[in-house]
Amino acid sequence: MLILGVDEVGRGCLAGPVVACACLFDEKFSYPEIKDSKKLSEKKRESLYNYILSNCIEYSFGIVCSYVIDRVNISNATKQAMQIAISGIKSDYDKVVIDAVKLKNLKRPSESPVKAEDKYLSVAAASILAKVYRDRLMKKLHIYFPEYLWYKNKGYGTKEHIEAIKRYGVCDLHRRSFLGEIV
Repeated sequence: MLILGVDEVGRGCLAGPVVACACLFDEKFSYPEIKDSKKLSEKKRESLYNYILSNCIEYSFGIVCSYVIDRVNISNATKQAMQIAISGIKSDYDKVVIDAVKLKNLKRPSESPVKAEDKYLSVAAASILAKVYRDRLMKKLHIYFPEYLWYKNKGYGTKEHIEAIKRYGVCDLHRRSFLGEIV
């Protein structure tokens, strides 16, 4: 059975997009080093990134920006990013497995177990691809907004990031709906 794995990163960030990835492997593919991105170091995720890209049947990203997140809320933006990622897959597959998010109107059967990245290789791989993609994007965006230290915090609400927001204000990439009492 060919399983399309879907996961996202960046839900809890104060800045930047939410990024989802859909990843499809041949059913015989196995590689024990591929696991939930949160259980891997940045260096290990980076080393697995190209390996996954080279060995999967297909992958696709879905990206939803902070402006849309503020308009539709993070839950709906996450679902939107996942739908975009899934729609980018042109290969055939039997089932979609999404980490803990239920989606409607899919063309194939689906399930949404909690901690799916611990149970399905394709979901773990999707989590790695999404994390590396988003981290690289935030490092690039740091060049334009160096005061927020995104090369280091990737847009998450670290103490340094919050202090920078208080000192410099917000930029267009911040999620205003997430900032509450900070600003």
